[in-house]
Amino acid sequence: MPQPRSIPLWAGRSVALVGILLVALSLRSAVAALSPILDHVSAEIPLSAIVIGVIGAAPPVMFAASGLLAPSISRRLGLERSMLAAVVVMVIGHFARAVAPNDVVLILATAVTLIGIGVGNVLLPPIVKRYFPDRIGLVTTLYATLLSVSAAVPALIAVPVADALGWRVSLGIWCFVAATAIAPWVTLTVRHRRELARLRTDDSDAVIETESALEGRLWRSPVAWSVTITFAVSSINAYAAFAWLPSLLIATAGVSPAGAGALLSLYAIMGFPAGIVLPLLASRMKNVGLLVFAGVGFFLVGYSGLLFAPRAVPILWVALIGLGPLLFPLALVLINSRTRTHAGSVALSGFVQGIGYVLGAFGPLLVGILKQATGGWSVPILFLVAVSLCGVIAGLLLTRPRFVEDDLAGR
Repeated sequence: MPQPRSIPLWAGRSVALVGILLVALSLRSAVAALSPILDHVSAEIPLSAIVIGVIGAAPPVMFAASGLLAPSISRRLGLERSMLAAVVVMVIGHFARAVAPNDVVLILATAVTLIGIGVGNVLLPPIVKRYFPDRIGLVTTLYATLLSVSAAVPALIAVPVADALGWRVSLGIWCFVAATAIAPWVTLTVRHRRELARLRTDDSDAVIETESALEGRLWRSPVAWSVTITFAVSSINAYAAFAWLPSLLIATAGVSPAGAGALLSLYAIMGFPAGIVLPLLASRMKNVGLLVFAGVGFFLVGYSGLLFAPRAVPILWVALIGLGPLLFPLALVLINSRTRTHAGSVALSGFVQGIGYVLGAFGPLLVGILKQATGGWSVPILFLVAVSLCGVIAGLLLTRPRFVEDDLAGR
């Protein structure tokens, strides 16, 4: 496939870049802003263990549902209007959480917010492909970095804001952050079709027809499955780590609860360098399977350390496990680099994230079941090792620069 002609980053598409970055700033805030202040919320709205469990399980479930819904929404409304709708839904959801009078409204508002975020998750890769086909690696790096910021900042300030101004303010401020993204997407939505056509990579009618045809056939594509496996391996490990890593470290490495919390922060921080480097590197490599193997290798060495020598250098084991999710930004790049059109990108993004987040939701559950059944951490760690090894299959399938459309065309 011929490479798109490189033009200046801001040339005729500054509003799109601003819109992409502002959306990215809101795609993790709903997940990170609530859990640190559950005690504050419980003081006013009694929250049972079941309610807290439902809220904790909601992100991957809602993201998976969004992965299934977003392609259809995009086909009906178009990318720009769909993203605008997603942002508006986020704003409504954040506001409803902040004013929730009871636990039922809190759960429903959280679900609404996460649906908006999930649709945004799916649409960002094809939007990058539409407006920045010559800068996929760079723009993916920018928004992947802001995804990490949108997870880190809410978690950092949630408690201080709740202590000073109340938990409703602590949740409500993210309504205004999400609202900043409305203006650029309104601008892009109302812009004349002729002006948009200059930026698009293909005709809208062809997009609708191609995307609809692709959706039901992606199950037959080895490329689609390789990207899905890459995403799912990262998702399962990440959700399992955020749910169980502190408990595992306390039990096996002998660290204190405070130390386990600090090591979990280290795990999260290790995603920053991966988010910065991987998209740029992947967009320049022909054999991205090597990057998948690297991610699998980090997981294997880190888990082996926790399995055989947990007390030796737990900080090193956690850092290595934290580098394993380099597979996440890699999958975001592959959604664009392994499709020929933005219609293909929309279809593949929904397929990958729909299945990937469903599997990710089972990660914490299965680790908990194995821990309960065996009474120790060796079998749960071995389960995560086995999950990580599945990435080898994806790496082998990705050694050649093949596209989803080629698989479905039989080429």
